[in-house]
Amino acid sequence: MKSKFALQLSQLANQLGRSNRALVMAAALGVTLVAAPVAQAQTKIGFVSTERILRDSQPAKAAQAKIDSEFKRRDDELQNLANKLRNDAQKFDKDAPALSEADRIKRQRQLADLDSDLQRKRREFQEDFNRRRNEEFSAIVDKADAAIQKIADTQGYDIIIQDAVTVSPRVDITDEVLKALGG
Repeated sequence: MKSKFALQLSQLANQLGRSNRALVMAAALGVTLVAAPVAQAQTKIGFVSTERILRDSQPAKAAQAKIDSEFKRRDDELQNLANKLRNDAQKFDKDAPALSEADRIKRQRQLADLDSDLQRKRREFQEDFNRRRNEEFSAIVDKADAAIQKIADTQGYDIIIQDAVTVSPRVDITDEVLKALGG
């Protein structure tokens, strides 16, 4: 279906004859190509860096401090256990030549048990830490999404993209979201 403008150009081209018809059609194509970017320019696009939100926002910093304090005691225990294992292994290496075969095997078994215990506790610690971190940060993501939606509504964004390969600073609204989150 031809637009009213295209129909008028076609009629004009028919009136001008064959030689000028190409010129009129080229002009019409040029007007169409110029009008296309204008229509695209009306789309308002924004970008938000989720990484920066989860690293730099006040709620993220507060959540990280809270998690760190919750897990500090367990982390200290793991460090102490690792130091004990290291010290016991060094003592064993020093004492091994003087030990009987039975004592050497007994101490090797104790070191292996201590190492297994340390590895198990590290895995449990990491799983608990990650689970707790995910709980805290999912709440921050929800708050950030609400702030992004509010910014989109009030400022008339058509689309806001999170996490892209490359972004122009003129469409990056991460600072606005950080401000909406309190920092």
